[in-house]
Amino acid sequence: MTRPRRLLSIGHSYVVGANRQLAHSIQQVAGPRWEVEIASPSYFHGGNDLRPVTFTPRPDEPCPATPIPAYLTRYVHLFGYGWRPLRRVMGRNWDVVHAWEEPYIVAGAELAACVPRAARFVFRTAQSLNKRYLPPFNLFERYVLRRASGWICSGTLIPPVLQKRPGYARIPHRIIPLGVDTEVFRPDRDAGARIRQSLGWADPGPPVVGYLGRFVRAKGLSLLTRALDAVRAPWRALLVGAGPLEGELRAWAARHGDRARVCTGVTHAQVPAHLNAMDVLAAPSQTTPRWREQFGRMLVEAMACGVAVAGSDSGEIPHVIGDAGVVLPEADATAWADGLSGLLESPARRNELSYAGLERARATFAWPVIARQHIELFEFLLDSPRPSESTGLENPPGA
Repeated sequence: MTRPRRLLSIGHSYVVGANRQLAHSIQQVAGPRWEVEIASPSYFHGGNDLRPVTFTPRPDEPCPATPIPAYLTRYVHLFGYGWRPLRRVMGRNWDVVHAWEEPYIVAGAELAACVPRAARFVFRTAQSLNKRYLPPFNLFERYVLRRASGWICSGTLIPPVLQKRPGYARIPHRIIPLGVDTEVFRPDRDAGARIRQSLGWADPGPPVVGYLGRFVRAKGLSLLTRALDAVRAPWRALLVGAGPLEGELRAWAARHGDRARVCTGVTHAQVPAHLNAMDVLAAPSQTTPRWREQFGRMLVEAMACGVAVAGSDSGEIPHVIGDAGVVLPEADATAWADGLSGLLESPARRNELSYAGLERARATFAWPVIARQHIELFEFLLDSPRPSESTGLENPPGA
């Protein structure tokens, strides 16, 4: 009997239990054909995307998870794993090592250095802009690409950018979006009603326009508040997240009295209920010289909850929404006011988008769908010669 293939999936985001769902789903979908294990930092201070968090095993963890000491975790570009414990984990008999780390950071280069020679090494990247990295980060990127057998990205805008950079076109890639747990993120209007009640809002009442994410300029919150100021239809606003704009948002909410709420400290487990308290989720991200929206996970989470979505045309957002929501010009507050007015004034349109988004979330972004795409890539790489062993290795179907 052929032995199962062995996968190690490692990344700093796995310190959060909910983020390990990708590896869990790969194990569940693959069954006995694969043995999947997880590794993550034992603690990660975080920056823009993570709060300080300590690795905690989940009681229902379907595959083994190993915490590894890490240092400088306040700085995602500089953090690294403890060398000796990392070598012990990485040095085992893996067929594939999947790294949820960018290739130009210290941790990405560290993982590439520790991959067993016989294993296929696959990293994930979210870089949709052609940036110039200074030493040593440009050297890290080149080293990782020499060691890699393939790479994964979550957006359609990334390959055209990265394939112009040295090394990327040489190895296969696959566009695989981020996933959503459709059993956790699901329509639950009772949960949404409880959140509204806890906020002091009566039902029935005006539709709720929501936001979920970081309170930073690039996320377009100032545009959203200006647009809401111009909307004449009745509305309520629920802004969920944290960040440096909290004071500014609270001042805006105070001017609107009972119509607006700002909620910080919402845990990941509480996010589905807060999404269900919304009638429309707005994602008004703004492109900057060094950033454009790389995906928009809040959009797929909202769609999975049956919430109508409206997003800007920054970066990947139009591709994530597809025909299941409203896409608006990122810098046009008037267009946003008009677009939100149309949704607020039409329950039928919101219901139409709710259904379309729910179907799209289940068909395109559910974790089993995403897991199968990872397995297909990993098996393609294992069943193909390495890039160095042939004159060229074509991308798998769907790349």
